[in-house]
Parts: sequence; C-alpha cells; structure tokens
Amino acid sequence: MNDLLVADSVSKSYGNFKALNQVSIAVPKGSIFGLLGPNGAGKTTLIRIINQITMPDEGRILLDGQDLRPEHIKDIGYLPEERGLYKSMKVGEQALYLAQLKGMSKTEAKTRLKYWFDKLDIGDWWNKKIQELSKGQAQKIQFVVTVLHRPKLLIFDEPFSGFDPINANLIKDEILQLREEGATVIFSTHRMESVEELCDHIALIHKSNKVLDGKLNDIKRQYKTNTFEVGLQSNKSEEVLHEIENSFQVFPATFKNLHDDIKLNIKIDEATSPNDLLSFLTARAEVHHFVEVLPSANDIFIETVTNN
Repeated sequence: MNDLLVADSVSKSYGNFKALNQVSIAVPKGSIFGLLGPNGAGKTTLIRIINQITMPDEGRILLDGQDLRPEHIKDIGYLPEERGLYKSMKVGEQALYLAQLKGMSKTEAKTRLKYWFDKLDIGDWWNKKIQELSKGQAQKIQFVVTVLHRPKLLIFDEPFSGFDPINANLIKDEILQLREEGATVIFSTHRMESVEELCDHIALIHKSNKVLDGKLNDIKRQYKTNTFEVGLQSNKSEEVLHEIENSFQVFPATFKNLHDDIKLNIKIDEATSPNDLLSFLTARAEVHHFVEVLPSANDIFIETVTNN
C-alpha cells in the first residue's frame, strides 16, 4: 500500500455546526502533505480525529492499511499549534516522561534525547524549567519530544511559530531529513512559502469541505495561465512593443531586471508554444529575461478560497 494514512468520508459535527463534511484524503508514504485552509475550515478537527482526541461521526481513518486503533498512538507524533508542555516542570524530566508515554524505556529515551539535545545544541537546558525558556526555545523541546519515538506519521501544526529565521530553517532541514529517513509528514500552516519549500502534496479544506487535493506540481499546472515574464532591449522599442501587442495578450510587468527597456507579461494561447513566443521575440529584440509565470501556493490558496 502506497498511502500511510487515509481519511475516508470523514464527517464531524458539534451541535448544529458541521466541522467536517465527507472529507477524504490520502497521504502517500514518505511524503510531506500540506493540510491547508483558512481559520475555522476544519483542519484542526481532522488532525484531532487522526490523533484520536475526538472521534468522527461518520467515515473512518486508516493507518498503514488498518483501521485506526488506540495502540496506533505510538506510531504518530503530534506537534500542536497550541503547545502542551508543563511550564513548571524541568526540561529533561518532562522529555523523559513524555517519551515513556509513547512506549519508550527510560534508558532508550535518555539515549535519543542526548542525540537530539546535542544535535540542536540545547544540552544545557536539561535542568531548566520550561517557563525559564523563550518561546522559540520551548518550541525546540516540543519538536524533540514529537519526533523522539521515531513515529511513522508526524503531524506538525504551525511548527515554525515562535522561531526566528535561523531556527525556522534549522527545523525545516530536520523535517526534510526525517522524511528522507522514512517518516511521513502532515504539515499544517498558513505560511505558504513553507508549503512551497516542503510539500509534495496538498489538500485544501474550506468551510468544512475539501475543495482541492493532489500533487502540488500537478495543481500548479492546472492553475497556470500560459503567461511569461519577458524583458527585452531594442533600439526600436516602440515598434517592437506595437508588434507584440498586435500579436499577443500583453499585461504590465513589475519584475526586477537589469535591462529596463521593455518589461511585459505576455499570455499565449494553446496553439502557441513557448518556443514560438521566444522565436518571435528574438527576431525583434535582445531577450534578457524569459520566465514562465507559475502560480504560487499562496495564489492558488487565495483563488480557491475566494471562488468557493
């Protein structure tokens, strides 16, 4: 089976409010799967169901081909958006306690904690209380206890919240490394630049319904508009621009370029290839910039939510 986690037609209501409506997703093994949506869309409800914090009203969750059961908790690591560390408890004592809740022996937990504390250069925090740490430092501890037991499935809900850019990059690299080592990741965030950097697949939930799902690159292909950023130089700028405007759909462009003679967005139709456009341009001017305009994850998010 190629999917580690499958949610099959999952619904959940709280009184008269429908938090999830027949939502289905399939998370491939070894992938980083972006679970996206506006606030209140239903993402957290689905994550809570996967973690067995609450139960669905309809549908089911499969983990590695089996119906989700209480013993599967050891196969899941969950970093919640609202962090759950005990502020007055010492870091080392708390990390050991949480590791043992996941089924690790005290000896094994100490060995793995030493590895992670050394790797993240936080060894001198062992006897500090959580309340003595900054938000970013506490985040590192929460990350360590999430991944410590080497679960099959890791769920990160806004994992970079509270981190400066250096530590955000550090944790990003660790997430990628965990994926390389075989972990499967569900990644929920509002930071679309992180989705671009990390995610292979995405699903977008809006108003309790799944409205978009698939490989990120495939979705980008669906949303692209055959538009190209073009930067040109010519000693006959007005003439060249007139020819381009008579042959293609042309829009203003604002990209940065060393050569500012002519800067355009040019849209081509289905019968015209990028090579056709490039040949047309090179016959009339020096081409210094030629890049296809691809929709960003942020563009796709906004367009999909706005239209649904």
